[in-house]
Formats: sequence, C-alpha cells, structure tokens
Amino acid sequence: MVLLFGANFPETRLVKAYFWDDQRALESFYGIGPSVSQRLMARFHIHPNARLGVLANRQVLDLSAELSGMTLENDLRRSMQDNIKRLRDMGTYRGRRHAMGLPVRGQNTRTQVDTYCSASEPRGKKGLRSYPNLMAKASSLPPQLGRELSRDRS
Repeated sequence: MVLLFGANFPETRLVKAYFWDDQRALESFYGIGPSVSQRLMARFHIHPNARLGVLANRQVLDLSAELSGMTLENDLRRSMQDNIKRLRDMGTYRGRRHAMGLPVRGQNTRTQVDTYCSASEPRGKKGLRSYPNLMAKASSLPPQLGRELSRDRS
C-alpha cells in the first residue's frame, strides 16, 4: 500500500489512467482533474502508465508534498460553498439563480430547466424563502404582488 495525501492506494493502482479506466490515483481526489494530474506528472517525471508501486520513494514524497500545498477535498468544497453563500448574501444575479436552483451561467431555461429543479418542490419557492428581506418588502409592494409573495412564505 502506498500512502498518498492521507489515502492508502494499492501498489497496482495507476497514477493517472485514461478516462475509461477507473484505477487512477491522482484524479480520485476532489479538485484534481486530467490537466492538473498531467501537469503534476510532467513536473515529477512520472510516466503516464506508471503504477504507484513502481514509483521511487522520493517521487511519492514529492508528490504528496505538492498535494498538501494545494487546496483539495473538503477545503475546496468549503471555499466553493462560501463563495456561493457570499453571492447569495450580496443579492447578485448569480446568487439568486443559485438560491432558486436555476442555471447560473446563461443556459437555456425554456425547455430543459427540469434537470436543475427538483421534482418535489416547485421552481422559485426555495429562492424566495432564502431572502427574508425580500419577504419583508412584500408589504410595501402593490397588493397583487404582495399577496403572491406572502403566499410563498407559507
């Protein structure tokens, strides 16, 4: 077993495999994709078809030291969630789209928005609940719109 960034891998595991192969060690970490793993392997002179058992001890140590300096796994997930939360708190367009569970980067919503919304909750309901200041403004809006927003509150 080879210890790499706190995870044990069998010695027969490939360092980086092709996309159809599930035995890749580097790309099993969240935040490392094909391009980052290729760059790491070129930096430490590792053959693309090399297995972890074939690597020298120095290469494994250098690789794990490099991985420990990167933002990976839970730290990366937490920073992404913090960025989305910051956008929602600021009330930006992207933050509102995240809150409502709709596409954020300008995708078409006319026909294929069903993949972004859950089937159990109607579109937009979650988004309005996550904005209490918008709900408080419902009393100052015209009567029709105020009734629609207060209906979403319940």
